[in-house]
Amino acid sequence: MASVNNAHDDDADAAVDSINITPLVDVLMVVLVMFILTATAQVSGIQVQLPKASASVSLAQPKTKAISINDAGQVFLDAYPVTLQELEDRLRSEKARNLDFPLIVRGDAGVQYQKVVEVLDLLRRLELAQVGLVTGKPNQG
Repeated sequence: MASVNNAHDDDADAAVDSINITPLVDVLMVVLVMFILTATAQVSGIQVQLPKASASVSLAQPKTKAISINDAGQVFLDAYPVTLQELEDRLRSEKARNLDFPLIVRGDAGVQYQKVVEVLDLLRRLELAQVGLVTGKPNQG
């Protein structure tokens, strides 16, 4: 009986010959998925020529809504063309779901100032506080 216990103790003290890499593969897969999601989470759609400013703040946050105004004065919400009334309706429904969501306004440098003021006035009436204006960096030289 004693020899059986000795054999069992010797097996417990033996060195491990292999490494379990399953947890490592799991972690790498999660990192890969997070990289893919963050790399594709940029606001895309409407091409606008941004005005230049000396300092800009990054407004990249999850669930950020983007309002774009192209050089023809057409308004877009997340790359979809909308009228001012449709914009107001969609922002009201978003505010009902999420009270405090960030918004960015991207206006083309050639757009009429009145159109930007109309959009900003609409945002003020809806009492949306987290609003940022997107600008480009000025050319040095």
